[in-house]
Amino acid sequence: MNEMREVEVAVIGAGQAGLAAAYHLRRTGFEPERDFVVLDHSPGPGGAWQFRWPSLTYGRVHGMHALPGRELTGADPARPSSEVIAEYFTDYERAFDLRVRRPVDVTAVREGANGRLLVESSDGTWATKALINATGTWDRPFWPRYPGQESFRGRQFHTARYPGPEAFAGLRVVVVGGGASGTQHLLELAPYAAATTWVTRRPPVFREGPFDEDAGRAAVALVEERVRQGLPPKSVVSVTGLPLNDAIRQGLADGVLDRLPMFDRITPDGVEWKDGRRVSADVILWATGFRPAVEHLAPLRLREPGGGIRVEGTRAVVDPRVHLVGYGPSASTIGANRAGRAAVRDIRRLLAEPAGEPAAA
Repeated sequence: MNEMREVEVAVIGAGQAGLAAAYHLRRTGFEPERDFVVLDHSPGPGGAWQFRWPSLTYGRVHGMHALPGRELTGADPARPSSEVIAEYFTDYERAFDLRVRRPVDVTAVREGANGRLLVESSDGTWATKALINATGTWDRPFWPRYPGQESFRGRQFHTARYPGPEAFAGLRVVVVGGGASGTQHLLELAPYAAATTWVTRRPPVFREGPFDEDAGRAAVALVEERVRQGLPPKSVVSVTGLPLNDAIRQGLADGVLDRLPMFDRITPDGVEWKDGRRVSADVILWATGFRPAVEHLAPLRLREPGGGIRVEGTRAVVDPRVHLVGYGPSASTIGANRAGRAAVRDIRRLLAEPAGEPAAA
């Protein structure tokens, strides 16, 4: 527990972004366990995917991009995505000998001696010259607070603990959230529930037509600009809108996706609005998204007054030794791949500057 080990680079997190970064470290000559280490707090490979609900099959996953250097082929679209992607990540870690250490909980990253950062963890302390933080958002589900919330006699779930549609059989369900998860949950559980109510803070925006490369770049640029300003990042989906596919069209036609504005308070038996409208409920399902899991970086004081971490590319502006991948504009599977490569390229330059090339190069 008190052992101190030195590496050139520490990678925290072994989801898509962390594995992409580890792959590029390996590919450019860094040796795992000698030059870099990957620490992951999950019980097994698969990143956040291993915790997804069983009814989210691989065929229903939107935009799962292969990791660099190894395609995901032949997957059964009817299998749970949690199983398919966990197996893929397991194979990937073995194929490239990434030697991920798990389960390891990183508690803090702070300044050390001789320009190194100290990564304090349940696996001891690692003194590193550079850090790639790839901790994602899954561990920080966002629960909005509303008056009367503690008085609710029913059950409350967040997307992070969504149990699948069968758990809502015969119940009156209020689904909160206008993103992809909210609409997916609603459409999935509606056939089981006694009644459903959909509420969102803003009217949902449905996107017609294909989402081409130019539209994707424009959406990422909007998220990237917030990160440059040191504001908390928004998801790419929040600026792209929801794709108007056949399932969404059917939900609109059936009245399942009949959205109401956000309620004003929660009562013991449901929710209510200031105008006196009330809806009785047995369950409130919060599909209200996630926040970046970066509390362990607090000792480095990276946050800006706006609440976010200002990032240029993947590099934290306050501390160029720290790179955030899977954060803000790179919080997508393809974005995480690109960010992993960019972070490694930047770190190689950083390590070469003061005292020549790193030992692994």
